[in-house]
Amino acid sequence: MTSAHWDDTVDVVVVGSGGGIAGAYTAAREGLSVALLEATEKFGGTTAYLGGGGMWFPANPVLRRAGADDTIEDALTYFHTVVGDRTPRALQDTFVRGGAPLIAYLEQDEAFTFKVLPWPDYFGSAPGARLDGMRHIVARALPDDALGPFAGTVRGPLDHERLGTPAPELLTGGRALIGRFLAALRRFPQATAHLESPLTEIVTEDGAVTGVVVQRHGPPVRIGARRGVLLAAGGFEQNAAMRAAYGVPGRPADTMGAPGNTGSAHEAAIRIGAATDLMDQAWWSPGLTHPDGRSTFSLGITGGILVDSAGRRFVNESAPYDRQGRVIIDRMRNGAMTLPFWLVYDDRDRDAPPVLSTSVSLVDAARYRDAGLWHTADTLDQLANAIGVPAADLSATVGRFNELAAAGADPDFGRGDETYDRTFTGGALPMAPLDRPPYHAAAFGLSDLGTKGGLVTDTHARVLDTGGRPIPGLYAAGNTMAAVSGTTYPGGGNPIGASMLFSHLAALHMAAG
Repeated sequence: MTSAHWDDTVDVVVVGSGGGIAGAYTAAREGLSVALLEATEKFGGTTAYLGGGGMWFPANPVLRRAGADDTIEDALTYFHTVVGDRTPRALQDTFVRGGAPLIAYLEQDEAFTFKVLPWPDYFGSAPGARLDGMRHIVARALPDDALGPFAGTVRGPLDHERLGTPAPELLTGGRALIGRFLAALRRFPQATAHLESPLTEIVTEDGAVTGVVVQRHGPPVRIGARRGVLLAAGGFEQNAAMRAAYGVPGRPADTMGAPGNTGSAHEAAIRIGAATDLMDQAWWSPGLTHPDGRSTFSLGITGGILVDSAGRRFVNESAPYDRQGRVIIDRMRNGAMTLPFWLVYDDRDRDAPPVLSTSVSLVDAARYRDAGLWHTADTLDQLANAIGVPAADLSATVGRFNELAAAGADPDFGRGDETYDRTFTGGALPMAPLDRPPYHAAAFGLSDLGTKGGLVTDTHARVLDTGGRPIPGLYAAGNTMAAVSGTTYPGGGNPIGASMLFSHLAALHMAAG
C-alpha cells in the first residue's frame, strides 16, 4: 500500500496507551507532533490494571533520595545472572542503565512524582540481588479530576470492570502512572489521543514504515508518520488462536491482560517482515478461580499449602508468582498434574483463602461453594473426598508439612528460604501447621499478566527484520516487544519499567532523527 492520500499526518504515531504513553509524552516534549492511538474505550492497557504499577529502575533519583546505596554494577550482575544469554547483553544493559535517567527526565516535569515501594528481587540468592526492595518505585496517587479532559478515561480497576463497583476518584498504582502521563500530555497541543482506534495495517514504502491504518468509528483512517511508528499495544493474551499457534498455555479468560491485547500489532509487523522471539512466553501466576469461571492473578499466599490432584504439594507456595506458574506449566506438560489444583488451609483465619490479593475481589462465599470451588470439612479425609484427591495422600502431605512447619524449615520446596517468601508475613516463616479444623480447600487455575513474546528490537527499540536489520520507521516496546528479561521475571516492576523505558528510548531516537 502506498501513502498517496493520508487522512492525517504527524511526526510520530504511537499504537497503545499503556507503556506506549511514555513514548507519546517524550515525543511531544521533544517537540514532535504525536497521535496516540488506543484500540479500546479506555486508556492505560494492562498497566492500568496493576495495583502496584511499579517500575524496577535501580539507582534512580527517587531511591537515591531515600538513602538507597545500590549500584548499577550490582544491578547488572543480578540481571545478567537471572536472565543469562537468552536476550542480547546490550539490550539488558540498556534496560538496567536506562531507568534512572528516565526518572530524572520525568521529574523535570511537575506532573510526575514518585515514591519508593520496597519490593525484593525475585531471585534472592542470585549475586547482586537487592533484598530490601530498593529498586522499585511507584507513581504517587492523584485525583481523577486532575486529568482535565482525560478525567474518567483511565482503564480499571478490575473490580469496576468485572464486578461493577464504582470507579474510585483517586487514581493509584498503575492507574496513577497512566493518569500522570495523560495529565502531562494534555499540555502539548501537538499531541492528540484517540480512543477506539484499533490498528489494522502498517503502511510501508520502499521497505520503510510511513504510517498506519486504523479503524475509527466506521471507515479506515490512514495516518502518516514522518518520523516513525511505535508499537506498544500489549501482548496477544486475549487471542485464543494466537495463543494456540505459538503454544502459550492458558486461556484468554484467565489473563489479566487488557481486552484490547489481541496481537494485532504483532500480526501487522510480522506481515511486513518483523522478527519475533519468546512467542510461547508470558508473565505467569497461580490464579484463584471465581464463580464466573475465571482464574485471576493471585499474590501473597500467606498460609495453607497447594496440592495437586494426587493430594501432594508440588511447589513453594510463597515463591514469586511467575516461578510458581512455571512449575505448574512444566508439570502440566509432563502430565504430572491437571487443573484445578487446590489451596488447602485450616480455620485459623476462618474460611476465606489466605491470599492477600486475588486481583478481583472475592464475592460472597456461598457463590464459590455453589460453584464447587470452595469446600469445607471437619476432617482431612472428608475434604479429600470433596475435592477428589486420595485421602491417604492428602493426610500424609499435611502431616509432613506440619512437621516441617514445627521444625521451622522446608527442605522439600524451600518455602521461606528467600526474602521474597517472607515479604507478606513480616519476615516470619510463612508456614503454620494445618491443625485447626474445620479444613478448607479453594480451587486454583493458571493465570497470567499478559504474553511477553513479541518483536525483536535493538537498544533504540527499533524493530528488526528476520535478517537482523532495523526496519526503518518501526519501533516496539512493552509486551509487543520481545521481553528484555527473556524467560525470567527478575523483579516486580520489570514489565512496566521495560515498557516505559523502551517507549521513551524509541521517541528519543525518532526525535534525534
